[in-house]
Amino acid sequence: MQTSTGMVWLVALLVLQSGSGLFGASTNASARPEFVNVGGVFSVNTLIGSVAKVAVLAAVEDVNSDPSVLGGTKLKVMIHDTNYSGFLGIVEALQFMESDTVAIIGPQTSVTAHVISHIANELQVPLLSFSATDPTLASLQFPYFIRTAQNDLFQMATIAAMVEFYGWREVTAIYVDDDHGRNGIAALADKLAEHRCKISFKAPMSLDATQDDVTDVLVKVALMESRIIVLHTYSSRGPQVLKVAQSLGMMGNGYVWITTNWLSTILESSSPLSSEDMQMYEGVLSLTPYTPDTELKRKFVSRWSNLTRTFSTNKTLGLSSYGLYAYDTVWILARALDTFFNQGGVISFSNDSRLTGLKGGNLHLDAMSIFNGGKLLRESILQVNATGITGPIQFTPDKNLIHPAFEIINVAGNGYRRIGYWSNYSGLSVVPPEMLYTRPPNRSSASQQLYPVIWPGETTQKPRGWVFPDNGRHLKIGVPYRASYREFVSPAEGQPDMFTGYCIEVFIAALNLLPYAVPYKFIPFGDGHSNPSATELVRLITTGVSTFDAAVGDIAITTNRTKMADFTQPYIESGLVVVAPVRKQDSNAWAFLKPFTWKLWCVTAFFFLIVGSVVWILEHRLNNDFRGPLRRQIITMLWFSFSTWFFAHRENTVSVLGRLVLIIWLFVVLIINSSYTASLTSILTVQQLSSPIKGIETLVSNNDPIGYQKESFVRSYLIEELGIHESRLVPLIMPEDYAKALRDGPSKGGVAAVIDERAYIELFLSTRCEFSIVGQEFTKNGWGFAFPRDSPLAVDMSTAILKLSENGDLQRIHDKWLMRSACTSQGTKLALDRLHLKSFWGLFVLCGSACFLALIIYFLRMVRQFGRHYSEEPESSTSSSRMSRLRTFLSFIDEKEEVVKSRSKRRQMEEASNRSNDEEGSVNGTKKRHIEYSSNDFNPANQA
Repeated sequence: MQTSTGMVWLVALLVLQSGSGLFGASTNASARPEFVNVGGVFSVNTLIGSVAKVAVLAAVEDVNSDPSVLGGTKLKVMIHDTNYSGFLGIVEALQFMESDTVAIIGPQTSVTAHVISHIANELQVPLLSFSATDPTLASLQFPYFIRTAQNDLFQMATIAAMVEFYGWREVTAIYVDDDHGRNGIAALADKLAEHRCKISFKAPMSLDATQDDVTDVLVKVALMESRIIVLHTYSSRGPQVLKVAQSLGMMGNGYVWITTNWLSTILESSSPLSSEDMQMYEGVLSLTPYTPDTELKRKFVSRWSNLTRTFSTNKTLGLSSYGLYAYDTVWILARALDTFFNQGGVISFSNDSRLTGLKGGNLHLDAMSIFNGGKLLRESILQVNATGITGPIQFTPDKNLIHPAFEIINVAGNGYRRIGYWSNYSGLSVVPPEMLYTRPPNRSSASQQLYPVIWPGETTQKPRGWVFPDNGRHLKIGVPYRASYREFVSPAEGQPDMFTGYCIEVFIAALNLLPYAVPYKFIPFGDGHSNPSATELVRLITTGVSTFDAAVGDIAITTNRTKMADFTQPYIESGLVVVAPVRKQDSNAWAFLKPFTWKLWCVTAFFFLIVGSVVWILEHRLNNDFRGPLRRQIITMLWFSFSTWFFAHRENTVSVLGRLVLIIWLFVVLIINSSYTASLTSILTVQQLSSPIKGIETLVSNNDPIGYQKESFVRSYLIEELGIHESRLVPLIMPEDYAKALRDGPSKGGVAAVIDERAYIELFLSTRCEFSIVGQEFTKNGWGFAFPRDSPLAVDMSTAILKLSENGDLQRIHDKWLMRSACTSQGTKLALDRLHLKSFWGLFVLCGSACFLALIIYFLRMVRQFGRHYSEEPESSTSSSRMSRLRTFLSFIDEKEEVVKSRSKRRQMEEASNRSNDEEGSVNGTKKRHIEYSSNDFNPANQA
């Protein structure tokens, strides 16, 4: 691993002094040389390095044995062991630069890669690293660094997705304080922010940290509230951290450990592990790069045991994902070299004139040369499109491999099991990523799935993810020190640091339902002589100095306040209402007219006339009760209409249409009559209260002064939301100020009404019956307890408040503090709204439709009967005029139907008699002629 960071940068600066290379004399090689020099830089005695060495040598052997790959050119790979040292890694890379090396496989670590990349940029030698996963190495600063494994950016995206999936909001990050650790955790912070999560505490460690150093770091972590720990380190350091954590009791219930792929590297390369080691990893979640299960991969896995016997002394060395990527790295370079030669590239190097001038000493910097074809080879590498044992190999424009994906594993028992996958395409799933690439991407919360997990402590119940910090510090809770309405919040007598009241008792009751202890202390906010600003109290929660850790009291949940802090579930509803003076409304001689508005009276009277007229028309030809002189008929029609109000009509209806209209009208009358009776009874028996103020609409439309509670959000709401001028607003403090201002009224310097939250007004009205709430509640909000953003305590307290509501304790606390009976409003109410036409328009439409339909049917019947009757009349020599025909029709419908039928029947009989006589005469004439004809036939004269 890395040592002597200062020495590393000293060598780097020495190399970078060379500046940008100038091409000098070149050493030309053939287009298809016999062999190509390739370097390898990694620590062969580490878990990653030992696996990579076997994989690289196996890949070189496979490439060189296949003449179709490079057309006869052989790869000559020289592996230099950095022996855990970043300094040696840099030196080894410099040595390769002296030996006409066209590319370097490595370096193994991100720290070394940062330095060597500067050298690679200068000498244009591509670096192909299968293990340097620092996200910042993909920047434009390092064009010749090419990562052939998965970027840590996607590993951190996987962890962030898991944190959101399990409903956590904060994590603690433990990492090695070098380029690999810092940049990886920075990427984690960015990905967590995309899910509205964050790192609440960062715990860096030195690469050479002793056990005592690790203990000190973990003790600090144990004092934090977050129990979600992300461990980003190396496989040589990670087990030490978990071992110390186990000794400190940090691997038990309530903790969640998520490691980056260093743990999966240990499990894959060193399997089987001892039971003691596996017990140390029990319940830990880890990641490993996902590679599809293809035929190429299965063949390579089956060869692995033979390869380790050939190229390694460790016969039990397991195959990790780094070995797969190292194998594919050699093939990527081989295919890129083939493309390089096909495009006319040649292996040639040029001396840097500035390096040539650096003579003396033993560094021999002048021996390093620039690879003239480096740029073409780099482009050829980035254009590789093939399939390897890790799956499809292709680079995105930002030099990352396509289809990044990770497996999520859970250590349990003596092994580990896969609980799901993450891919950049569809997020978390239990289905292999390659099966999802054929479907449309789906990142909905319902599609995110993982199998159950066995957590630390051998439990399957998902940990809450946080506890109250066990560092001896009490939660500082700001409480408004009110001057009025102390039933909600007030200091306890003789105990300045204790408070009582409705809000305080609800808070303590909810706190007692939490499954953990929360040490706290109340801190008053305000002087007790005036009401403090709740908005300012909430703001102090969010300040950097942490004046308060929470705010408890009569704090309304408003839009501006929710932008500052998180609130719990409301524990009381309290929208804005208008309170105004009311007076008793006495009955008068015309009280019987009050139930209906004048429009309803007019429409009802109109329909009485309409229905009476319709029934008269439908009954006139059939019913003797609706016939007679014109005066009698008008009186009958009016009497019939208005007598239906009392269901006292004497006239019978005989027509089907008339009965249908009457039934519907009687139903309408029944509803109207019942409503009138109920409203009039209420007006005459219940004490009525009235006020010139009808609600917020009245106050907005006039210019009367309005009272409000000083330091309340009501002022800003009335000005900003309702557009009321601030000169009309009068601040009030005490309930007595409310009462005096309302009694005085605008004429004596008081107010026309007071606007405040319902919870205050209900308490105010409990002993003051001369005032009342007028109109409707015009906002909907509630009171809640405020906590800092993303505080888990806010969520747990919300759950506790819901439990209080369900078991009835919340109502009992309300009745204890806020229920008053000194002034009862039973038997009194504000003047009722009169019954409006809109309440009955449906009934009138129904009745009107029935009348109209009955008239249409009746008219069509009359036209049909008139046409039949008129066609039977004898035709006149001159056609009748339209006016005479209309008069005939009106005369026809005015006649009684029996008369018309009788006349029509008599006419039909006469016509039948005439037709009978005509037929008889016709028959007799025929017979007479027949006899005459017969006598003529038998006449002898005729016979002769």
